[in-house]
Amino acid sequence: MKLLFISLGCDKNLVDSEHMLAMLAKDGFTMTDDEQEAEVIVVNSCCFISDAMEESIQTLIDMGQYKQNGCLKALIVTGCLAQRYADDIAEQIPEVDAILGTNSYDAIVQAIHEALAGQKPSIQKPLVGLPENYAGRTLTTGGHFAHLKIAEGCDKHCTYCVIPSIRGSYRSVPMEQLLQEATELAEGGVKELILVAQETTLYGVDLYGRKMLPTLLEKLSAIDGIRWIRLQYCYPEEITEELIAVMAQNPKVCHYIDMPIQHANDTILQRMGRKTSQADIRAIVQKLRAAMPDICIRTTLICGFPGETQAMHEELATFVSEMKFDRLGCFAYSRQEGTPADQFADQVEEEQKALWVEDIMMLQQEIAATCNESLIGSEVDVFIEGKVTDEQVYIGRTYRDAPDVDGYIFLPSEAELMTGDFVRGYVTGSYEYDLIGELQ
Repeated sequence: MKLLFISLGCDKNLVDSEHMLAMLAKDGFTMTDDEQEAEVIVVNSCCFISDAMEESIQTLIDMGQYKQNGCLKALIVTGCLAQRYADDIAEQIPEVDAILGTNSYDAIVQAIHEALAGQKPSIQKPLVGLPENYAGRTLTTGGHFAHLKIAEGCDKHCTYCVIPSIRGSYRSVPMEQLLQEATELAEGGVKELILVAQETTLYGVDLYGRKMLPTLLEKLSAIDGIRWIRLQYCYPEEITEELIAVMAQNPKVCHYIDMPIQHANDTILQRMGRKTSQADIRAIVQKLRAAMPDICIRTTLICGFPGETQAMHEELATFVSEMKFDRLGCFAYSRQEGTPADQFADQVEEEQKALWVEDIMMLQQEIAATCNESLIGSEVDVFIEGKVTDEQVYIGRTYRDAPDVDGYIFLPSEAELMTGDFVRGYVTGSYEYDLIGELQ
């Protein structure tokens, strides 16, 4: 049967989608990207912020129409929206035939067959343990880099976040399973592993009684074929001296870290339920830069959290100016039903949130441009991602650039390069977020 798979949301959701795609391919489904000819459609949904939830709902409504206007026989919803609003989906979107929560994607094949057999719509959403029935991965990233999800869930309970309620408590994936998966990915041509979780820095605490991320990095780096290992979602308070040492000394671990801090004002950090102060954040950034002067630090911020004032925003802007993060994303606070912050009385107007976000991002644009300009004249390893259409110009990434969220380096070259190649480049120019170079 022809199946259309739609994956929404974050890269952690994408990993779940790739596991499901492998299960479905093994069961004999043929993939299509044409809604009109799809006999089964699976939507792996997101609801982390309001815009994501609206996109997921609208996608379900749009796909449901193909039961009348196409070949669709079964519509399945999985992921975060399915976990959080299963009963509402069943009641309000009757076209949906099965609902699988975030921890039940291993039941995707069974759910589809039950739906095709005309059985009553099923709902599965337990949040204990981890999905089983491992069938490998069907990569959707081009085959040369892959995300490796090392844990599920979160125990932090930040006051603005719904993740613990829709992903469950923190559960590390056993190391032997991760090493098997990474080995299979490398044998399939993957050269870059991007480690993801709701929080990567706590990996292993629940299984082994201590933080095992440094050990995991060492073991992953021993796998033949892996050239780069990249860390994302590292909470600053959990970054240890041991982790910093492994990052600094292991040549396969990129001098790159994604470290969400969310704000810099201590009052706002406390109201968010964060476990750090501005002084703590400054200290960990100093440690990272002392150990790795060339480290690229990415972070994320939230503007307009309840209770934030103009003075607090200006303190954040000053902090950003002083810290000069290499990469920074800023988002307006999004109210989430069922979270403590949703009940805070001192909500900020949407217009004010947008102005503050624009303010921070304009500031960061100047910082990023200066940072990129400082790289002119340097030599860098480049991971080739593709080629500009109709031009002899290749698109690549340096260790400073995570796929889809950071910048690129553009390399004019008459040489024939392939996606996944590593080449040596010389930086000759820069934009705010991208670089220009030439082959060495």
